[in-house]
Amino acid sequence: MKVGYLGPKATFTEVAVNQLFPGFLIQPYRTIPECIDAAVDQEVDFAVVPLENALEGSVNMTLDYLTRDADVPIVAEITVPIKQHFMVHPENEKNWRNIEKVYSHPHAIAQCHKFLHRDFKEALIENTNSTAAAALFVKNYPEVKAAAIANELASKEYGLTIVKSDIHDYDFNHTRFIVLSKKMDDIISKKDGFISFKTTIMVTLPSDQAGALHQVLSAFAWRKINLSKIESRPMKTGIGNYFFIIDLDQKMDQTLIPNAILELEALGCGVKVLGSYPSFLIDIE
Repeated sequence: MKVGYLGPKATFTEVAVNQLFPGFLIQPYRTIPECIDAAVDQEVDFAVVPLENALEGSVNMTLDYLTRDADVPIVAEITVPIKQHFMVHPENEKNWRNIEKVYSHPHAIAQCHKFLHRDFKEALIENTNSTAAAALFVKNYPEVKAAAIANELASKEYGLTIVKSDIHDYDFNHTRFIVLSKKMDDIISKKDGFISFKTTIMVTLPSDQAGALHQVLSAFAWRKINLSKIESRPMKTGIGNYFFIIDLDQKMDQTLIPNAILELEALGCGVKVLGSYPSFLIDIE
């Protein structure tokens, strides 16, 4: 079995993969769309990409590509703690407080805003596709007075020195990663760390209809289906045009959720089930 993930090596996504798929053959991809496409084209059996961070919210690239461009279901999710560290090339260890550039993924940079604002206010902040890509850059260019914000795995993979640990602004820093696959396999359901089942749907509302969202929510409320998340995303067809991503706190059944969907469609809504899947919480402390 082969698992694709957002690379390069030593991203937080690889940390999640190692927890859920130990011993599997893993393949890094440069971007989230490339990783999702690998699952669509069945180049890999599973693809793992980040979906949501507790501090910075949803990963819009994942949401938008999954809902617009890719036809592959969510088959699992895994939530892992995220610890951000400040690391430099060993040649720059002694003078790390004189760093002029800081590289990392935009979410990681935002998660460490207070640290950067306090200690590196004058440094130039550079965005990368992943935290591991930032670490790889710092490794390859020791002549640049640069640091990366990344995880401990990246420091080991790329031979960097952590000069400041746990620089994220808040202690509860977790990220949800989703597993995508066209192959319905029960291998995931046997993993440790299972906490619940979820079903995720995409809902588009009928245009110019007062109370449409209220009616959508009511279809779940009177059936006592709990919603753990509801989020709007622009349809990219005009100002004010949005669709909704809704997480339901239960597994797809034969009655409640299908009948709720039928009710929404009768109201003129468009509904797409993105997946019904087990949710895992992993402690890597």
